[in-house]
Amino acid sequence: MSIDIDINKRLSNFCLHMSFREDSKRIGVLGASGAGKSMMLKMLAGIEKPDNGKIILDNRVLFDSEDHINLKPQKRNVGYLFQNYALFPNMTVSQNIAAGLKGDKEKVRSRVSEMVQKFRLTGLEDSLPGKLSGGQQQRAALARIMAYEPEMILLDEPFSALDVYLKDRMQEELMEMLSDYDGTVIMVSHSRDEIYRFSDTLAVVDEGKIISHGDTRKIFAQPETKAAAVLTGCKNISRAEIADPHVIKAVDWGITLKVKQVIPENIRYIGYRAHQFKPVWGSREENCVRFDLLSKAELQFEKNFYVKPESGSCDRDSMITWFVQRDKWDELKEKGYPDYLMFVEEDMLFLR
Repeated sequence: MSIDIDINKRLSNFCLHMSFREDSKRIGVLGASGAGKSMMLKMLAGIEKPDNGKIILDNRVLFDSEDHINLKPQKRNVGYLFQNYALFPNMTVSQNIAAGLKGDKEKVRSRVSEMVQKFRLTGLEDSLPGKLSGGQQQRAALARIMAYEPEMILLDEPFSALDVYLKDRMQEELMEMLSDYDGTVIMVSHSRDEIYRFSDTLAVVDEGKIISHGDTRKIFAQPETKAAAVLTGCKNISRAEIADPHVIKAVDWGITLKVKQVIPENIRYIGYRAHQFKPVWGSREENCVRFDLLSKAELQFEKNFYVKPESGSCDRDSMITWFVQRDKWDELKEKGYPDYLMFVEEDMLFLR
């Protein structure tokens, strides 16, 4: 199964352009709110029409502006799980599941029964959506989609309205329910944790354009651009000036970093994830910043320290953030605050 997308649509504040080809079965689309993620899903589903371009699903053309092809949503064989699940409020669970099915009554009844069992809805067949929990509504909506065996399923921020406990449990449930689905699943989210957990491949979207595309874990490890680094959770980013192929100045932090690798010429920023600093007690070592504490926040499983950069600036963009996991707390208690924080070369992010 493959999906080939090359579409354009002018929106109120930018022109959306999505272009990628993917054979992966689990695709994540990560971007901030308003980046164009949901609009892309709506165009794939046929709810919205691109201004121009093509959408091809497994060699089947869903949309082609040049050839004037624009299949109606019901002809695309694409399932869309909306944020609010969009169950028919006056129809029971069984009626909702049967809504998209065709064929004789016995065949429909058999398929509904199969979906009720698969999605653990037994005993809820005659319940209206308003009587269901959030998790039950999601299972019913997914059962309705899966009943007609779509070639592709689109998940639009499926956990956005849930609290932390429910979100974690339902993410696990959703992955379990989709484990034997052979079609393509595309999930859009602004949550990097959801995307990292769900997707094999990732498209990072910023203002309607894909700025990174590839293996999810590789993009998180090396996001390559400032925008992608921010969206994947990098807390420390400084403007950078290359002094020579092995020396880079972090302007906003007021320090110079030396590395063994050759620094790419087009680098404009340097990033460093908050949990990867190496604390140093005693004399200053290479690639260190002085630990000059501005403030801290103590959470249940993590302590967050906000450190003044050596540039002297104290604004939010230039301060340095250090996250310390609970298993390192005893070392801090025993030794006290470190004198320096070290930037480990292998963890530095050189960004365009």
